Amino acid sequence: MGAQLVVLAALAATVGLGSAGWLAGAGYAVVTCLALSRGLHRAGSVRLGPADRVTLTRAVLVGAVTALVVDSFARPAPVGLLVAVSAVALLLDAVDGRVARRTGTASELGARFDMEVDAFLILVLSVYVAPATGGWVLAIGAMRYAFVAASVVLPWLSGSLPPRYWRKVVAAAQGVLLTVAAAQVLPGPWTMLVLVAALALLVESFGRDVAWLWRRRPGHRAPRPVAVPARPVAVPARPAAVPIRPVNVPPLVPVLPVHAPAMAARSSGTVHSDWRL
Repeated sequence: MGAQLVVLAALAATVGLGSAGWLAGAGYAVVTCLALSRGLHRAGSVRLGPADRVTLTRAVLVGAVTALVVDSFARPAPVGLLVAVSAVALLLDAVDGRVARRTGTASELGARFDMEVDAFLILVLSVYVAPATGGWVLAIGAMRYAFVAASVVLPWLSGSLPPRYWRKVVAAAQGVLLTVAAAQVLPGPWTMLVLVAALALLVESFGRDVAWLWRRRPGHRAPRPVAVPARPVAVPARPAAVPIRPVNVPPLVPVLPVHAPAMAARSSGTVHSDWRL
């Protein structure tokens, strides 16, 4: 809370900050402190870890962006400063995760805190970009909060989702693309194309999560596979048995002729081996 007030005072002393900006920044700091204290109490912790302190620094920067955006409703905002602070907050988003992994202090509270800070930064940037591009851009910042509100009516939306790297990529892309749009460095049609791409990515990511939760909602039965009857396999008919005709095979041992005894008598009882005689 003290750090947020110091940052707001620095903005007021440099670029100027009206009463609306002060109220928005201070109110954001109060809500953040209350929500974080409640989260610590539920987690049974009394202090923040190293990665959570990095996320808390990002939260203070988002508070500064919030004050500048709200103050822009009354007077032109310092675009360069707003984009620079948003860029630093987005860069620190890649730091807290690494710190949590290296120090072994990753926690459910830290992941939720990081997600809420990202979601609010996307909401604030979409509010800033909407007047120049159209109210439809607010759908980018409001989609996550619409999802949370829908889970109150449809409890199956509050189910646990499996970790998915693409979800993190899409969330990071929203902040980057909205910051590019806020910087006004691209022509109007290109800025519109960038925002359309951001919304399309967000719809695809949320749509995939909703479909996953719908298929696994309580009481839902997965369709049973339909048994497909097996087609009869045609078995070729066996060919008819061919009758085997007897074959006259000449005997291996020649049969003695009828006059063999007579021949043997004339040859002193010996039969020649050569039957050609």
